[in-house]
Amino acid sequence: MTPENPSTAGPPDLAPDAGPGPALDAPPGCPAHGRGPGGLTRLYGPGAQDLKELYEELREKHGPVAPALLHDDVPVWVVLGHAENLHMVRTPSQFSRDSRTWTPLLDGMVKPDHPLMPHIAWQPICAHAEGDEHKRLRGAVTSALKAIDDRSLRRYINRSSQRLVNDFCEKGRAELIGQFVEHLPMAVMCHILGMPDEYSDRMVHAARDALKGSETAIASHAYVMEALTRLTALRRARPEADFAGHLVKHPAGLSDDEVREHLRLVLFAAYEATVNLLSNALRMVLTDPRFLARLSGGQMTVPEAVEQSLWDEPPFSTVFAYFAKQDTELGGQRISRGDGLLFAPAPGNVDPRVRPDLSANMQGNRSHLAFGGGPHECPGQDIGRAIAEVGVDALLARLPDVQLECDESELRWTTSIASRHLVGLPVHFEPRPQQDVIVQPTHGEVPRPRDSLPMIPPATTRATAPSGAAATGPAGAAEDAATQGATAAAAPAQEAGAPARPGTAAGAWRRFLVWWRGY
Repeated sequence: MTPENPSTAGPPDLAPDAGPGPALDAPPGCPAHGRGPGGLTRLYGPGAQDLKELYEELREKHGPVAPALLHDDVPVWVVLGHAENLHMVRTPSQFSRDSRTWTPLLDGMVKPDHPLMPHIAWQPICAHAEGDEHKRLRGAVTSALKAIDDRSLRRYINRSSQRLVNDFCEKGRAELIGQFVEHLPMAVMCHILGMPDEYSDRMVHAARDALKGSETAIASHAYVMEALTRLTALRRARPEADFAGHLVKHPAGLSDDEVREHLRLVLFAAYEATVNLLSNALRMVLTDPRFLARLSGGQMTVPEAVEQSLWDEPPFSTVFAYFAKQDTELGGQRISRGDGLLFAPAPGNVDPRVRPDLSANMQGNRSHLAFGGGPHECPGQDIGRAIAEVGVDALLARLPDVQLECDESELRWTTSIASRHLVGLPVHFEPRPQQDVIVQPTHGEVPRPRDSLPMIPPATTRATAPSGAAATGPAGAAEDAATQGATAAAAPAQEAGAPARPGTAAGAWRRFLVWWRGY
């Protein structure tokens, strides 16, 4: 059981009234404008532009579990509480991912062309399976993911980041979402799956288009599936040590259709989640003064900043969907067998019972809901973290003076029930030459200081500090190398007259950094 709902407001069950009430005809701007049958709140349409605010209104009125309406006024429960979300995903005896038991679907309320049907419709994949079938399919996926070498992966992410930065570093300006964020995850995922030759601008566009659900989404989805079909056939004929090869060879004996569908699942889920995670982490780097102060002061690492963004802006706001296998109770609400429930990381992460002060630093705390939990917890979360951490780190090492080119209030998002996607992130910086993607990244000459707080102190400026300053000693130089992510910082420091460090210690430190970070 979960904590009782502190509010007694709201209907006793999820079934809306049969006939439309006066709330349906409420004028725009009226609090009832977003209401549907039974006075339930719509999670779509004119009254749902700000879902964050809407979730807080639902929490205040109904508590940690609230009744609401999806498109076409299909009833659903939104799980807003942190503890309630965890209880739901960790209790497979009560809640399932199998939509074939969903009452609105069985009653014909959910039409085949429902906007959310691609998310909700049951498929023969591990994300929807249960019991022994779930163990068989999930076991093949997790086994294939465990075969990926973390350090080799991080080196590949770094090289891919350097290639992307080379495309715009000489111009002094870039739009990071379109030129960096949307490309890096696709390059890495194509490499992991075993089809690096398929990575291209067209593949990136097709994935984004398919996920947007535009008029050309079906054709874009078909383009991606054709590539995955070719990969499945190739690995069946010639297995290799990549994700697709491990799926084909796994003792679970996946069919070609099962291999292809799990390749699709991993590609689309990992791509969308990582694009959002990477864009949110970069936005924090460029706009959040708390982050800048901690990062440049050595108190927050890039991985810790990524984790903070997983609390504040999880890649998926909600996940479709869980279904009650029996009559039960959750958050003080009576849940009937066949009811649908939205797993909601975004409102769950800001549950006031868990985070009474949203400005508090969540450093070292990984109990957020961003990657789910229970049997269906995201198996590739470490890959998403690695792409975000190495990608941000590599970008800052090459462009330490990067700054947002517009006011933060001018940034725009596309919002859906599932996620918030940052549309653009325009930046400017001192132009720099391209670099060999194999060598350790370095920002070379001293960049012009940022107008506000410097993100990464330039190595040569630190090295010419008065004698006795912390940055000129051996410990200070090593600290610079760790903070900036550029082991070459030691050389400029010595050229500028800084005290020489013992060669053995410096070499050991550099070797340790390369081993620890994987590149």
